[in-house]
Amino acid sequence: MKRMRLGVVGMGYMGALHAEKLVLLQADDPALTLAGVADVRPARARAAGRRFGVPGFDDVKGLLPWVDAVIVAVPTIEHYGVVRAALEEGVDVLVEKPIAATLDEAQRLLRLAEEGGRVLQVGHLEWFNAAMEVIRGQIREPRFVEAHRIGPFPDRATDIDVVRDVMIHDLDILQQLLGEEPERIEAVGVPVLTRNVDIANARLVYPSGCVANLTASRVSPSPVRRIRFFQLDGYFSVDFLEQTAVVVRREEGSLGEPAIKVEKIEVSRGDALLAQLRSFVRAVRTRDRPMVDGPTGLGALRTAIRVNQAMSSFPPMD
Repeated sequence: MKRMRLGVVGMGYMGALHAEKLVLLQADDPALTLAGVADVRPARARAAGRRFGVPGFDDVKGLLPWVDAVIVAVPTIEHYGVVRAALEEGVDVLVEKPIAATLDEAQRLLRLAEEGGRVLQVGHLEWFNAAMEVIRGQIREPRFVEAHRIGPFPDRATDIDVVRDVMIHDLDILQQLLGEEPERIEAVGVPVLTRNVDIANARLVYPSGCVANLTASRVSPSPVRRIRFFQLDGYFSVDFLEQTAVVVRREEGSLGEPAIKVEKIEVSRGDALLAQLRSFVRAVRTRDRPMVDGPTGLGALRTAIRVNQAMSSFPPMD
């Protein structure tokens, strides 16, 4: 098998995590290697290069000739420029979510990837969570969905609002499971620690009749990442942090009366980031459509932007 050379662009919090996982992957896969890293801050690029034992570049264009595929973990406003440079160089890309800052940028990247026959995967990480993998095959025509994704202010960069930064995970999950985008959206959000919205709630109504209530915050003291699905044959709950899943179903009791059965689904804890990288490597090798491809990332971004636009219909809070 031809040796695959991978690079990481952006050596902040997420970029360093990606590089660490790639080092683990190459230990098990002799046909894969971390070939280099890049960061616009020269000192950070050199430090990361020393840490991982690879060349460190302060310009993505210096890295691209040495790799076959890259993971892009730069601030969202820089996604378009970096991903575009990689695609134009004939390099496959896994870009952190959201795919880009705007729909226009995302659409241009999709065209570039299609025209060049390049893999473009978007880093919607929760799709690779072990608990989600167990339960997603059981979700059938949910009527109501409730999600809470809240936590303290992150150490990493936050150049965008909480909807595109945090809520977009649940928007992506819903759209992949339902196979449709919402037809109506109501939303409210407020800034707290940044100039962008830091806490938000959205009510989404889908063409199938499903209603979703999503809450996202990056200014809450304790982390919570849960999603619940209510459908005719049961209620399903997923805890992404604990990687646990619970199913609650109605059954017939001993005397023939309705009863509730609670079943905890066995989940083998996994490493979602490692699973995502393995999926990307497989897509690059096989040239198959990645599990979270460009159009999927575009759809999630489109709905996230609609959520933000819906907030304008509410008066500002005093």
